[in-house]
Amino acid sequence: MPAATAVLLTPQEWGERSAAHAERADALSAGHRERRGRGAAHAVEDFLWTYYPTRPATLRRWHPGVGAALAPDAGGPAPHAAWRWYRTGADGVVELDVAAFVAERGDAVAFIRRLLGATASRPAQLGCFGLHEWAMVYRQGEHRHPLPLRLGQDGTDAVVDEHPVRCSHFDAFRFFTPEAVPLNRFRPTRESQVELDQPGCLHAGMDCHKWAMKLGPAVPGDLALDCFELAGDIRLLDMQASPYDLSSYGLEPVAIETADGKAEYVTRQRGFAERSAVLRRRLVEVCERLLA
Repeated sequence: MPAATAVLLTPQEWGERSAAHAERADALSAGHRERRGRGAAHAVEDFLWTYYPTRPATLRRWHPGVGAALAPDAGGPAPHAAWRWYRTGADGVVELDVAAFVAERGDAVAFIRRLLGATASRPAQLGCFGLHEWAMVYRQGEHRHPLPLRLGQDGTDAVVDEHPVRCSHFDAFRFFTPEAVPLNRFRPTRESQVELDQPGCLHAGMDCHKWAMKLGPAVPGDLALDCFELAGDIRLLDMQASPYDLSSYGLEPVAIETADGKAEYVTRQRGFAERSAVLRRRLVEVCERLLA
């Protein structure tokens, strides 16, 4: 029998959810899979697949999440019975083996809970204007992406020189050019991430996808795809507000060197902070169920 608190899904319920999840995941990965098949790349849209990294096959695999159990059908237990970190009861009911999962990943779960809780406890700071991407190319002839700079190198450097740089996220700061490092107000490290991450940060919002992947089968499928979709939407703003010229992709810039561009950036940044707050809270709940 499943745990007393588990929600038992019928074969029809878990079959429909699994199919709908795979269809949604396939739609989200279609562009990447098509480009990969012909050896092409997209500097904006492929980021989630290469940086984190994410595999389409993993994304499309539906999990009921911690606290849910799958009743068997006429053919036997749900296919999850053969997957890692699942257990099958004598009655054929399949559910996450919480004890086994926590035994192997308990430290990571506790860290994610601590980080997301600390991030959620802070007010959103919305005044960075995405200058982390500018600091990654500051006074540097070679850049991470094979795209021209919208304002040229001198114009890009001037924007950095004229604005305060306030990046608190380590995974953005670590790509700053050596000349940009001393311009930043913060000195984030991996060790200080719990103390510095804040909900207005675009990278902290994208990281909801990373933490959902780290929590793996404990995360319900809809939450996993919501995190991935949010990360993709944030990535679009991240690059639109960057110094790169995205006209080859048909994308308009968010010109953060102007007053109108700053206003647009903050408006969209606030919306992402609100969306990520909801997902972050749900991820914390997953952690708490695992650790209870």
